[in-house]
Amino acid sequence: MAYELYYWPTIQGRGEFVRLAFEAAGADYVDVSRQDDGAAMEALMTQAATPSFAPPFVRLGGRIIGQVAAILAWLGPQLGLSPDGDSDRAWLNQIQLTLADLVVEAHDTHHPVDLTAYYDEQKPEAARRAEGFRQARIPKFLTWAETVLERNPNGPDWMVGDRPTYGDLSLFQVVEGLAYAFPQATARALATAPRVAAVRDRVAALPRIAAYLASDRRIPFNQDGIFRRYPELDG
Repeated sequence: MAYELYYWPTIQGRGEFVRLAFEAAGADYVDVSRQDDGAAMEALMTQAATPSFAPPFVRLGGRIIGQVAAILAWLGPQLGLSPDGDSDRAWLNQIQLTLADLVVEAHDTHHPVDLTAYYDEQKPEAARRAEGFRQARIPKFLTWAETVLERNPNGPDWMVGDRPTYGDLSLFQVVEGLAYAFPQATARALATAPRVAAVRDRVAALPRIAAYLASDRRIPFNQDGIFRRYPELDG
């Protein structure tokens, strides 16, 4: 039985964190909305017995799980992308939730006032929000991730344990997203976070991930996703 992923068909967004887990594990999955332009996703959001507030969500048989951190906590043991032991799995979930906070803050640089309004309608506020994000928040998050790697008792190659987990895949994705949206600010932050940069490179070199990144299954970053490149917000 294949996993079914439901997410918007034209952006990476939050769905990409789940796609990366499926791809890294070589899992049998269907990116449903890329086949039906979101029709089944919209139906499940209104008709399912356990409706998700927003995509992404994953269905396997009669089970539907939403929210990225919850999805990955559920998938991790099934896909071999979680450590053994409840304590390490809880720690990995904490890491994922912290990275989710970073994703929200990155999104809010271009929508700081009204999520339903266009970026062009809130440019002054976006410039102010992005300045604080560049100067304080990107370095703070990446320094924290650097510390997590440094203090891993199994060595700094991976965030938890001695093999890649979904936390490393998610760290890769946020670094890639930040580098797309804020290339100058991210380069400065990575210069002081070499372990984070190394994990980004190490994940990209995983054979299944490398094949995925080179395929048309990987949707390019674009101006409709979470990470958007507005040159005036970088610097």
